[in-house]
Amino acid sequence: MIPYGRQSISEDDIKAVVDVLRGDYLTTGPAVGAFEAALAESVGARHAIACSNGTAALHLASLAIGLEPGDQVIVPSISFVATANGPRLVGAEIVFADVDPDSALLTPAALEDAISRADPQRLKAVFVVHMGGNPAPMAEISAIARARGLKVIEDACHALGTEAEDGRPWRVGDCAFSDCAVFSFHPVKTITTGEGGAITTNDDGLARRMRLERNHGLEREREGFGNEALAFDTDGATNPWYYELTRLGLNYRLTDFQAALGTTQLSRLPDFLRRRRALTARYREAFARLNDDSLSLVPAPASSDPALHLMVALVDFDRLGISRAKFMNRLRDKGVGTQVHYIPIHRQPYYVKASPTPELPGADRYYARCLSLPLYPDMTEADVDKVVEAVRAVAQG
Repeated sequence: MIPYGRQSISEDDIKAVVDVLRGDYLTTGPAVGAFEAALAESVGARHAIACSNGTAALHLASLAIGLEPGDQVIVPSISFVATANGPRLVGAEIVFADVDPDSALLTPAALEDAISRADPQRLKAVFVVHMGGNPAPMAEISAIARARGLKVIEDACHALGTEAEDGRPWRVGDCAFSDCAVFSFHPVKTITTGEGGAITTNDDGLARRMRLERNHGLEREREGFGNEALAFDTDGATNPWYYELTRLGLNYRLTDFQAALGTTQLSRLPDFLRRRRALTARYREAFARLNDDSLSLVPAPASSDPALHLMVALVDFDRLGISRAKFMNRLRDKGVGTQVHYIPIHRQPYYVKASPTPELPGADRYYARCLSLPLYPDMTEADVDKVVEAVRAVAQG
């Protein structure tokens, strides 16, 4: 069976984890800082804050930008539910935006429409998803948001390594057009730490707040202490055991052995990106030869060099006269695993009640046709050919 996604683990990855397991620190040790420094350098941001998973990263970002109960944020409806859940966990109301029906990306027009449905006094932020690894039009989105004083958060969980040009070259995670960018390191993502996530930012204040929030809200820096009688020795030195609870925080820490895996995975990132781009090119060439209007691949935005996490086919199941479930089952019988990314979040029962939303035709149109095909670095060209041949055979009945 060819799965839709899979981690790639090398002997160097294994050795890095074992070295930490044999060392002194399994958590709150030096490996986390090393991983954060490597990630920040890789994407071109000033700070990287590692945490336990991508959902935690979205929650931390929501806390750091100061979202409070009753605030509103805009979230595109096509994403994993965590994109909405992060701000919702701090009490924000979600205003769902439509997306382009072929790329599932938030567009400037869809953002303007969502803004028109929001309360201008309560609207605080826009969460932008780089769906599948394709970059959203960040320069235009950022300009619209900044003109209204809105914070911009990139959900970049699919897009490590993606580059684009919007008036200037930029890289997902460098925060050229945003306040911060959020990553996931789940096993099917571009690199993995098993579970894990991170936020990148160029804002010193946001970075400091996120580091506090991920570790219970505990202040350990001298300049942040408020109780001098408890904090300092008679000579004015800081008591070595001392900390202060400055705000209610969470335990969202990443372990050192996860961070060690992340660092070696980052060292392999250039190879991962080359492989994903080569496999993407193979898929595009093979689909072009099918010459079937019922079958296509999600297009890449102009002036972009995406590092795709998902290889999404757009399939006209109605035209083919077959349900998506039957299509997927027949592919599985041929040894090809697939998945659907994603059910529109505004259609989820929780959000139907919490955030009633008008029709979003782009999101519904995309969802009706999307099917994620296998894509991961250890695939071969022969695997791609097998997948495309299986798709052709099932489509032709």
